[in-house]
Formats: sequence, structure tokens, C-alpha cells
Amino acid sequence: MAEPKNSGGVKTLGVKLTNSLHNQFSLVAQLDDLSLADAVIKAVELYVETKQAAPDFQKRAAEALAEIEREAAARHGAIQALLGHDDAGEGSSGTRKKA
Repeated sequence: MAEPKNSGGVKTLGVKLTNSLHNQFSLVAQLDDLSLADAVIKAVELYVETKQAAPDFQKRAAEALAEIEREAAARHGAIQALLGHDDAGEGSSGTRKKA
């Protein structure tokens, strides 16, 4: 079996299929001379490529990225506050350490 691309980090995925879908998938993989594992990888790659080409994908991905950045900034501020730093983004309304 070929080594997966980016073998530096590999995830294992368990998928439950109906008997009918599994039988069809197995047959298609066999006809293409692929192992089920390789067929799954090809199917996932195709799914990702298809979604990336969808008209609203870029917008939704940008929105998800913005949300991740907002959450990261909030967590950063919370950690800064725990450490007693004044630059936690809370302004002067918070309590200050006395010298």
C-alpha cells in the first residue's frame, strides 16, 4: 500500500456504511484496482475539492476564519488578564496590581 501524502500526521477515520453502500463501494474500488483505504482517501479528496469549488465556500471559510480569530483574541485576552498584564484589552475598568 502506498504511503499517505503528508505522512507526518495521519488521522484514522472509522466510518459506518450500510451494507448496500459498502458493497457498491467495494466493487467500485475493486474495479479501479484500489484498496478500500485508497478509495476512501480518493473519495475524501474529491469531496474537499468539490466543496472548495462551491460558489459560497470562500465566503463561509472566511467567516469561519474570522470567528476562530475572534475566539483566539478573547482567549489571549483572558490569559493576559490571568497573568496580570494590563494589555488584556479590558481598558482601565479592571483591577490593577499595586506596586
